[in-house]
Amino acid sequence: MPAPSASVQDIDEVAAALVACLPALHRALDRQVGQEYPHPKPPEAQLALLRHVEAHDGVTVREAAEALRMKPNNVSALVTQMTEQGMLERRQDPGDRRIAHLHLTPTSRERLAEVTSLMGRHLARAMRALTDGQQAALGSALGAFAALTELTEQAHGATR
Repeated sequence: MPAPSASVQDIDEVAAALVACLPALHRALDRQVGQEYPHPKPPEAQLALLRHVEAHDGVTVREAAEALRMKPNNVSALVTQMTEQGMLERRQDPGDRRIAHLHLTPTSRERLAEVTSLMGRHLARAMRALTDGQQAALGSALGAFAALTELTEQAHGATR
């Protein structure tokens, strides 16, 4: 494997810039969506759970907690709250009645699509204001961001 060409100082500076930039970007999107979304915007933990259940229909509370790096009791409380709000449906496992499988309701599916669409539109609008080079750089960095996310999640899993 070839040695990385970036110096430790360069990597530290980029890491610090990302740590500052990414949460600010998320907060800006969150504020914009909150202003336009016609319903109370679900908190980020709820959105993360909805996205995970959408991608893994029938997931259990324990599996969702593990994937989201949350404590099972916290996810269980979240599921109870969201079930009462009509956002999630809990179905008992026919083989083991202690296990519940999670499913989106039609309402949560619709609202999750609305939030995702609003975030995408706001981000796309901002990206159109960038130079062609900046847009290309972001496009080129998508693979690196995906790999960085995966490595960070793996490192988190190793320390649990």
